[in-house]
Amino acid sequence: MNILILSRNKNLYSTGRLVEAGHNRGHNVRVIDYMRCYMNITSRKPTVYYGGESLGKTDAVIPRIGASNTFYGTAVVRQFEMMDSYCLNSSISISKSRDKLRSLQILALEGINMPVTGFASHTKDIEGVIEKVGSIPLIMKLLQGTQGQGIVLAETRKAAESVMSAFRQLDADIMVQEFIKESSGTDIRAFVVGDKVVAAMRRIAPEGEFRSNVHRGGRTEQVELSEEEIKTAVDATQILGLSTAGVDLMRSNRGPLILEVNSSPGLQGIESCSGVDIAREIITFIEKRKMNNSCDSQHSN
Repeated sequence: MNILILSRNKNLYSTGRLVEAGHNRGHNVRVIDYMRCYMNITSRKPTVYYGGESLGKTDAVIPRIGASNTFYGTAVVRQFEMMDSYCLNSSISISKSRDKLRSLQILALEGINMPVTGFASHTKDIEGVIEKVGSIPLIMKLLQGTQGQGIVLAETRKAAESVMSAFRQLDADIMVQEFIKESSGTDIRAFVVGDKVVAAMRRIAPEGEFRSNVHRGGRTEQVELSEEEIKTAVDATQILGLSTAGVDLMRSNRGPLILEVNSSPGLQGIESCSGVDIAREIITFIEKRKMNNSCDSQHSN
């Protein structure tokens, strides 16, 4: 197969591992900086150009779209979809997952459990939101934040009101979530490919910190997931229309709670922790999907 990886940097660990896994499986793999692509979006002959070259239809596209480049990145993915190229994650599913509020609303509608979450537009409604979410302390999250940035633990009602008021004055959208005390500064990253969890790790916050992100000083360890946790992670991925995702969840007294679904999860931390060759799992999944699509086409003919 000819595989294109949409990534801004070919030297990133995750991009490099996907290239390596693709080559090991006998495929032609090329890394394309999607921000350097430009497009002809006419219906007669939609085209993606890169450095003056028309890329044309390709067998498979693996989007590795950065959060800050979601708008343009998904436009490029959409263009490949118009050209009938198979995209591992669709443009619509990436957009859904990147909008934290929208994704949580979609998951809640389908019965996926999550921390009690509130959202309001006007500063006059702050008190009502805090009251509906529940007891202090509370987690305050910027909707535009990534990798643990823009998350604040408000330990008093006064602090929660002050933080929310300050963010709203900056015209920033903020969610309020209950603090899950029993999680003790830990969460779980489950890596979903297709209809199964291929790897998982527990992330543990450093002393005095409530955020467990590895790049903020957290550490990781292997973890065995329960059947309920596996089902929750796979269901959340599929509800958002993703073929592969990093699902963040938290253990609570009322079962696993979804925190976020990441459509371009990094491979380094979880491959190192779990020992699983996730890049190979992704390439193998694409092979099977393409084979099934080919069989379906033959049968329809």
